[in-house]
Amino acid sequence: MTRLVPRAAAAAAAVLVLGALPVAAATAAPSGESGPARTSTYLLPGDRVFPEGITVQGGFFYVSSTTDGTIFRGSLKGSTAEVFLPGGQDGRTTARGLAATEELLLVAGGPTGTLFVYDRHSGDLLGSFGAAGGFVNDVRVARNGDVFATDSTNDVVYRVTTDDLRSGSGRLKVFSPGSVDDPQGMFNANGIAISQNGRYLVVVQTDTGRLFRISTQDRSVQEIDLDGATVGNGDGIVLQGRTLYVVQNTTGTVSEVQLSAQLTRGRLVQTVSDPSFAFPTTAALTRGRLLVVNSQFNQRNNPQPFTVSSLQRP
Repeated sequence: MTRLVPRAAAAAAAVLVLGALPVAAATAAPSGESGPARTSTYLLPGDRVFPEGITVQGGFFYVSSTTDGTIFRGSLKGSTAEVFLPGGQDGRTTARGLAATEELLLVAGGPTGTLFVYDRHSGDLLGSFGAAGGFVNDVRVARNGDVFATDSTNDVVYRVTTDDLRSGSGRLKVFSPGSVDDPQGMFNANGIAISQNGRYLVVVQTDTGRLFRISTQDRSVQEIDLDGATVGNGDGIVLQGRTLYVVQNTTGTVSEVQLSAQLTRGRLVQTVSDPSFAFPTTAALTRGRLLVVNSQFNQRNNPQPFTVSSLQRP
């Protein structure tokens, strides 16, 4: 869900370094928490993976490769992942954001302008939906089964309804703008999340570090007031209740934002980092753990083994 962008100024909050070794190393707990915070990593096979998206479902995590569209799958109880969907199939030459349900695995195809829909169990392609000239970046599934995806170049949010999914293919239909404005030549709507009640989408605008709330009922778009703060280079986001985690790629951090009841205002609570982070792009929350993808987009000529960090929820 990323492009390589200039390093932004650090957010107006203290950065808490969790201090971890690459594999299962105990670390000091952040201030205000009791007991040790522990970080471990899952290893992804391959030396040119440059991963980006992640989703968790049914005891498994799924990770996408931007290099060739490979989708990896690993058990949450294990330490490694394996190839689930080989790259290059079905026109999936790259892959970005991911989302999963009990039955489906959805893959955002980035510059291919395509959203791919797979059977999560068999890996069979069930359908695909395209947008001309778009960059389909991130994807989420609402409780009613509708799918929402961002387009970072066109700064819009698409919706694929459950009826569309049953049809198997078609054009991606614009649901709403991704923000209240569209800075030209910038990377706009990127990470997306859905409130628990399904009434709102939250979208981050990467190059400006602004957050937006989109109503799924009347499609209205409103900037979330962060009282002057921003989440610059915000990439993937995770929303649980009113707590929003924003992965900031070039700064190598995750910011925690506490939102108001109607998601119209937010307060930047803390920004955390970890030695295992390597140009993190997005995250997934499961079992009290935050799984963070280490893309190494800034180390394309000399990457280290590719990993997903697993750390105690900030």
